[in-house]
Amino acid sequence: MLLKMVKFYPQELQTLAKKNRESYLCQLKELEIWLYYNMKVILLENLKRIGSIGEIIDVRRGYARNFLIANKKALYASKENINEVEKIKTQLSKKDNEKKLEAKKIAEKIKNKEFLVKKLSTENKELYGSVKPTEISKLIKEKENIDIKPSMIQPVKEIKSLGRFKVKISLHSEIDAEILIV
Repeated sequence: MLLKMVKFYPQELQTLAKKNRESYLCQLKELEIWLYYNMKVILLENLKRIGSIGEIIDVRRGYARNFLIANKKALYASKENINEVEKIKTQLSKKDNEKKLEAKKIAEKIKNKEFLVKKLSTENKELYGSVKPTEISKLIKEKENIDIKPSMIQPVKEIKSLGRFKVKISLHSEIDAEILIV
């Protein structure tokens, strides 16, 4: 039975099996656990710090199912899906370039602009509560008429007091814009 299992594992582990049977079994278990928790997917979009279109990557099962596949950013890496992605790779890259151009336009509109937030504060110049990304996205929608998801907004520092704060907005995997919150 053990010999049949060995066929499916890498060559390094087979050599370890001959040297030390206990460490081999331990490494087999680790490999099985790793295979259980990870999943191979093909990316349909360029994602920051993850990969580019058509790349086959290993990610955690939960991340793959709940985020990448659910938001149509990736497909399960089966042979059929790999062939399908190879065929439509040019279309996907065109769509990505269009998104990138749109993100550049938005970045130029809001780059280095100041947005004024009105909130109650104490005498010590501290706010009652903090300024959240949802409030910032509503403010940008009102002033500039641009839809920005709160998940795209990343404050450099928490906004809990009066003053000027830089806020980074990730419009695309390659394009970021900075705004000032006063």
